[in-house]
Amino acid sequence: MRSLFTSILLIAATSSFAQPDKIRQTIKTKADAEDQKVIAWRRDIHEHPELSNREVRTSALIAKHLQSIGIETKTGVAKTGVVGTLKGNLPGPVIALRADMDALPVLEDNNLPFASKVKGEYNGKEVPVMHACGHDTHVAILMGVAEILSSMKKELKGTVKFIFQPAEEGAPVGEDGGAELMVKEGVLDNPKVDVIFGLHISSATEVGTITYRSAGVLAAVDGLRITVTGKPSHGAMPWLSVDPILVSAQIITSLQSIVSRNVDITQNPAVVTIGAIQGGNRGNIISEKVEMLGTVRTLSPGDETKVIKRINEIATLTAQAAGATAVVECPYGIHYPVTFNNVELTNRMLPSLIKTAGQDHVKLMPAVTASEDFSFFSEKVPGLFFSLGGMPKGQDPAKAGPHHTSQFIIDDSGLKVGVNALCNLVFDYSNEKK
Repeated sequence: MRSLFTSILLIAATSSFAQPDKIRQTIKTKADAEDQKVIAWRRDIHEHPELSNREVRTSALIAKHLQSIGIETKTGVAKTGVVGTLKGNLPGPVIALRADMDALPVLEDNNLPFASKVKGEYNGKEVPVMHACGHDTHVAILMGVAEILSSMKKELKGTVKFIFQPAEEGAPVGEDGGAELMVKEGVLDNPKVDVIFGLHISSATEVGTITYRSAGVLAAVDGLRITVTGKPSHGAMPWLSVDPILVSAQIITSLQSIVSRNVDITQNPAVVTIGAIQGGNRGNIISEKVEMLGTVRTLSPGDETKVIKRINEIATLTAQAAGATAVVECPYGIHYPVTFNNVELTNRMLPSLIKTAGQDHVKLMPAVTASEDFSFFSEKVPGLFFSLGGMPKGQDPAKAGPHHTSQFIIDDSGLKVGVNALCNLVFDYSNEKK
C-alpha cells in the first residue's frame, strides 16, 4: 500500500514540475564536461586531508576556485569555513548548498595512487589522517556545482549560497566548530536563506542511486557520562564496600531496557550504548568511583527527551538502592539534533531527484542512527539531506568498506550524479510554481 501511494504521489508531483527540460539538459551537458575536473579535485583533496578546524589547504583551494569564477567569497567563517554567494540575474529565493570539508584520524589502507600519507595532530597526539567519510567528494561536487551555476547566472532565479563547512566530525577538545558555529556566526542570514540542500556519499549504495527519507533521517546524538561513587574497600572484604563496579554493571544492564520497553520502535529506533568504562586499578581493591562514557541516538525530539529522562532515573535510582550515588551528564561533550528533512519540501523536491537519477534509482531509505550536524542548519530553515551512491556497480554492499574505517573507498564515477542533483534542485526549487 505504501509503495502504491508513493508511486501515485511521485507521478502527480512530477507532472506538475516547472523546470524546462532545456535547463536540465544544459546542466547535464556541463556536468559531463567538467566531470574529470571534479574527480581531479576530489583526488587532490583526498591525498591532502585535514582534520576538523584545520582545513587550511582545502579552504584555500575552494576560495581560489570560487573567486576565479566570479563568486563573492568569504573566508574564515567558523574558523576555516568558506561561503560563496552567487546572485542570479532574476529575482527569486535564497538557496543554500552545503558541503563538509574535514577528514578523520584514520590510517588509510587502500591501494590507491592518491591514498593519504598525511599525519596531523589530534588532541595533542600525532595521528594518521584520511578522508574516511567522503567529505572530499562533497567538496569536489559543490565546487563543480558552483562552476555550473555561475555559468548559468542569466537563467538563475534568486541567490545561491555555497557553504563549505569545517569540523562536521566534531571540533577538537576545547574548541567550537562545525555547523553550529556557522549558524551562530550568521551564515543563514544576509541574505536570509529560505531553504538548504545537502548530500552525503555512501560507500554501501551503488553508484547512480539516490536514497532519501522525509522527517527524521539521521539521529540526534547526545554524548553520555555517568559517574558512580561508592565506598572503597579491600577486595577481600567486599561487605565493607559499596562497590561502584557492581552498581555500574547493574546500571548498564538496566539501560538496555529503555530501547526494548520505553521507546515505540514501530515509529523510530533508538540506541543507548556504553562504549567505555573506567574504574579501579588493581584486582584486590574495590574502587571508590567508576566513570562510564556512552552515546544516545534518537530520531525525534520526543524520544530524545524520554530516553535521557529514563537514563537519569535508572542510573540514579539503581545507585541509590545500592547505597551509592550516580551523576548523569547528558548531553556530554557532543549534541547534534535530529537531521530532519522537511516533509513538505521533500515531497516537493522528490521529482527533481527522480528526473536526475531515474525512477528506478531513487529509493526510500531507512532511518539511520548515525548523526550529522547538517541538523543545525535544517533546524533553522527547511532542509533536504539525501544520500548519494558511491559503491562500484555490482559490488556486494556487505563487503564495502564502512565509513570511518581504513578500508573506506568511493567510486569517482558517481560524483556527477551529485553535481546534477544539486544543480537541478536549485533550478527546480526556484522555478516551481507555488
